[in-house]
Amino acid sequence: MTELKPLVLDVDGTFLNTDLLYEGFWAGLGRDPFTTLRIAATNLSNPPQLKAELAAAVPLRTDLMPVNPAVLEVAKAAQAEGREVCLASASHRSLVEPLAAQHGLSERVFATEGRVNLKGAAKAGALTHAFGEKGFLYAGNEATDMAVWEHAETAIVVGKVPEAETLSTRGVGVVNIAGGWAPKALWKAIRPHQWVKNVLLLLPLIASHRFDLVTLVPILFGMLAFSFAASSIYIINDLLDLEADRLHPTKCRRPFASGAVPIKVGMLAFVGLALGALGIAAALNPGFLGIVALYMLTSLAYSLKLKRMRWVDIATLASLYTIRVVAGAAAGQVDVSVYMLIFIFPVFVALGCVKRLTELTLAKNDERLPGRGYGRPDRGDLLNVAGLGVFGALLIFFLYSISDQGQMLYPDTWLMWVAMLPMGWWLIRMVALGWFGKQDYDPIVFALKDKFGLGILMMTLSLMFWAAGLWAEWFGA
Repeated sequence: MTELKPLVLDVDGTFLNTDLLYEGFWAGLGRDPFTTLRIAATNLSNPPQLKAELAAAVPLRTDLMPVNPAVLEVAKAAQAEGREVCLASASHRSLVEPLAAQHGLSERVFATEGRVNLKGAAKAGALTHAFGEKGFLYAGNEATDMAVWEHAETAIVVGKVPEAETLSTRGVGVVNIAGGWAPKALWKAIRPHQWVKNVLLLLPLIASHRFDLVTLVPILFGMLAFSFAASSIYIINDLLDLEADRLHPTKCRRPFASGAVPIKVGMLAFVGLALGALGIAAALNPGFLGIVALYMLTSLAYSLKLKRMRWVDIATLASLYTIRVVAGAAAGQVDVSVYMLIFIFPVFVALGCVKRLTELTLAKNDERLPGRGYGRPDRGDLLNVAGLGVFGALLIFFLYSISDQGQMLYPDTWLMWVAMLPMGWWLIRMVALGWFGKQDYDPIVFALKDKFGLGILMMTLSLMFWAAGLWAEWFGA
């Protein structure tokens, strides 16, 4: 009986819908950014050493890595036939061996170790030495695998590899398997639905009653810049949170965590969006450029460290929302009231608590949230802080209504006091919905889609316009 030839699987982009080197780099940035950057900078020209040091410094949960289901099916079918199924990867051996064991594959693995970067010709040489010329089937996904396919009996091509189209003319059998990524998955990673939060840039325009195109148009461009800036940071946040997202009941479906979009594509998208944001900001004015840069740096610090620190994360979230309001004033060249900034900060503190309350209410156990500093026992403390935020916001609003600036812009002060009723109703309702887990994971996005809540906000805004005399001015009443 003729012994069946082994099936050899490349790992990065073939067996896995991700890349272990990039996984290690981003996991390292999330845990110890300075050490990770030092390892990357000192070993950039020495891939084997880079992979060895990253693998040693950053333990990865290879059991959580997204597997290409079509390739896994081929592997299981080969095992059922009696073939040996091996992994051969340019990733470090310390990562490839546990991956093979976790999926019940052969203990014999081929991987980078010592001074040998097992890629291209080096991999071809190792496999030919082990199995002989044409003595194995090989699955890969990129042009560098041509060096291996040329020595294999059968080339299993995952995704589109134009160079592989010539293999059949060289006497190599070719089997094609679906792979690659779809642009709509990257669009999902950019999270355009989150751009609605940038309506906060309009608040200075509304508060100062500057309803003219000269003020509005720059703010609209500012909203676009902030949309690009926010999306660039969403990508960074997702890349830093790969492991935590894979442990989350819904975030595990995010494009990078699920493997729907390659990490390398995400990195390029980040660069493009960040440059777009800074370019638009520079075209508006230097002050706005500085605010966008501050927002991006603060968001990056939040993603790297601050989001894991109890209470600091909520204060940072509130600051990031507040920066949007300041940015709207800078883009439209509008003076922003100190009272407004003092008022909106406790509002956003309350909403930051709501965000964590929602996550904890929907959590399945009392353990701390992956990548966060809170567990379900913290719900009571979060509720108390949210209550303080609501009280503080209403108190500042009342003080503003009796200030010189408030009475100048809103002469009918009693209507401002009436407006506090629906405002308080909306805030308390948001906290209650978070407490009972009936919200979206992002309260701002939820608020802008919540029709009933929007109705309450419109009541508040209408009363404020009435207090300012704007309805009479606009409609001649």
